[in-house]
Amino acid sequence: MSRIAVINPNTTSSMTATVVRAAAAAAQPGTVLTGRTPTHGPATVETNADEVAGAAAVLAEIDRAEAESPAPDGYVIACFGDTGLAAAKERAVGPVVGMTEAALVTASLIAHRFTIVTMPRRTLAMSDRVVRELGLGHRCRVRAVDEQVAGVAGGSLQLLDQFVEQSWAAMVEDDAEAIILGCAGLADLVGPLRAELGIPVIEGVAAAVGLVEALVAQGLSTSRANTYAPTGAGR
Repeated sequence: MSRIAVINPNTTSSMTATVVRAAAAAAQPGTVLTGRTPTHGPATVETNADEVAGAAAVLAEIDRAEAESPAPDGYVIACFGDTGLAAAKERAVGPVVGMTEAALVTASLIAHRFTIVTMPRRTLAMSDRVVRELGLGHRCRVRAVDEQVAGVAGGSLQLLDQFVEQSWAAMVEDDAEAIILGCAGLADLVGPLRAELGIPVIEGVAAAVGLVEALVAQGLSTSRANTYAPTGAGR
């Protein structure tokens, strides 16, 4: 049995519940998912300032979780742009996977070209950064629906038409062979979009849960050789 903590970098508990509920549907039998919502930080992560505050909130949640007995076997960062991911990898004992890196790695295995459809437009740079860091700029493009993250705290079906429009444009103009949903809380769009588009649609939190499960099953965690060597905090 794997115990996986899903960390929401913002303080909106309804979004945490929505994300965990959707991720549980993709988890293996026996995997226990626990959502963690910071007590301090931004209500949503939509600006550069939000991302800094959200990263600090992620690190605080990692430290709290690591102090528990037993600590989680692994972690998922449930924010597109992977807020605080590098620091979390440095601090946590078990593997930590960001939803953006998980979605991109998954897409790269099943499609040559793919497009992220994120939200709102001002967060395009956050997606661009992860794409660049993974070296996938030659295979991935980023588009956006200009809606606020707070609007999907309880579900996102009201945005289906906008995501369909951007996804069709990606297929025609970007030669996209798969679509990545670029925000936590969009899981209820996966089925309708797959039916409409006829290509794979990837939701990052579900992808990240699957990767953490696989890493835990193999006994693998973050290398401590250099980049993510611990700094003395945590276990």
